[in-house]
Amino acid sequence: MSPSALAESAPGTTRGRAALVWGVALAAYVAAVFHRSSLGVTGVAATDRFEISAATLAMFSVAQLAVYAIMQVPVGMLLDRYGSRRLLIVGGALMVAGQLTFALVTDVRLAVAARVLIGLGDAMTFISVLRLVAFWFPGHRNPLLVQLTGTLGQLGAVLGAVPLVALLQHAGWTAAFLTAAGLGAAAVLVALAAVRDYPQEPVGVTAPSPPAGYGARLAEAWSHPGTRLGLWTHFVTQFSGTVFALLWGFPFLVQGQGLSPTVAASLLTLLTLAMLLTGPTIAHLCARYPLRRSVLVFSITGATAAVWAVVLAWPGRAPGWLLVVLVLVLALNGPGSMIGFDYARTFNPVSRIGSATGIVNVGGFTASIILVIAVGLVLDLATPAGRSAPDLTAFRWAFAVQYLLWAVGVAQVLRWRNVARRDHGGPAAPGTALEAVPIRRPGGRFACEGERGSRRRRRRAVTAGRGSARRRTT
Repeated sequence: MSPSALAESAPGTTRGRAALVWGVALAAYVAAVFHRSSLGVTGVAATDRFEISAATLAMFSVAQLAVYAIMQVPVGMLLDRYGSRRLLIVGGALMVAGQLTFALVTDVRLAVAARVLIGLGDAMTFISVLRLVAFWFPGHRNPLLVQLTGTLGQLGAVLGAVPLVALLQHAGWTAAFLTAAGLGAAAVLVALAAVRDYPQEPVGVTAPSPPAGYGARLAEAWSHPGTRLGLWTHFVTQFSGTVFALLWGFPFLVQGQGLSPTVAASLLTLLTLAMLLTGPTIAHLCARYPLRRSVLVFSITGATAAVWAVVLAWPGRAPGWLLVVLVLVLALNGPGSMIGFDYARTFNPVSRIGSATGIVNVGGFTASIILVIAVGLVLDLATPAGRSAPDLTAFRWAFAVQYLLWAVGVAQVLRWRNVARRDHGGPAAPGTALEAVPIRRPGGRFACEGERGSRRRRRRAVTAGRGSARRRTT
């Protein structure tokens, strides 16, 4: 039974219950984003507390993101096996343990271990919420709810910006991160009480029973060009905004652009608030123009690269209005990366949606890991001898590395979009709707292969009907 059918067949299911489950799961994801981004605005303080260089600071985020990315596929398989509720609870508990450790230790190795725990718990959260959306809501509402989940979840980054900086300045390191652990523990308890995997739990069944083995479903998801199109879409759209918000944006604004910590944190908050507005807009465009999703991907990528070019080439420090434009454009990155999950959803049946979503989610975070490491290394190499902090020139060289990743990502999106177009002429996967990949038709129009074939059959039927009518009249 499909998720939407399961929801509709549950006699006691109401829209209010579905909204409650999604809202509580969303709160768990907000807490996960808060834990994930808490290092971004405390990076400068972390270098003082642990007495580390920029490259070593980058290893904190690399450890967190690497575990997140590596665990996406295994977590997707566990999700198909055990369901969202268990993974949300276990993931939340791991993040609380990580924040407790990060609050109390002063040893660099233990601090890295704490970020690993946070990355491991974070890896279990987002795709668990997406699976709940698939099972609790009808398919036509999925694109909007996925975008809302990804967008509203960034409220955690708001909590991890100005409030956390204020708490850090007034109460100190330990109190700030103990408070973070307390917020995470509250989210875990609420999820334990309210989240259920299905609108109606099948009698005697605690997990879905797909016909194929987990390894086979993973292989099927990976082999589909639509899944890889989603992976590279996530890769090319996400990394710039993620790295800016997660680690290097705050040092760039404070040390490179000379802003105060409060103003820099306010710009990061603006980035998150702008995502709240752009996310639903992108979701509407994806639902309204599904044949042009790749156009959105290329537009977001091109706009981000163009604005970064202006900022990096500006003589001296960039003016305030230009930095505002930068964060507003970066706000498109997160919602743009959600298009990758829409590809995964429309190309794969629900029995392997967890595996396909996990594969897609690897893309952006792999690119983010590469960029985090590269920026840290370039900053260390380009910082003049005798300086304790990088200057603006060092940051310019460091952020220029992004253009290599954009080139690779755009090339791969073009490649797998073309493969998906060629292969879409065959039968769709069981349980999926036709994927609306744009295919150029004569005269500048677009259509799916399946849609194009159905139009041809309708035209033939109309022509045949007219011919038989003429024969009857003569």
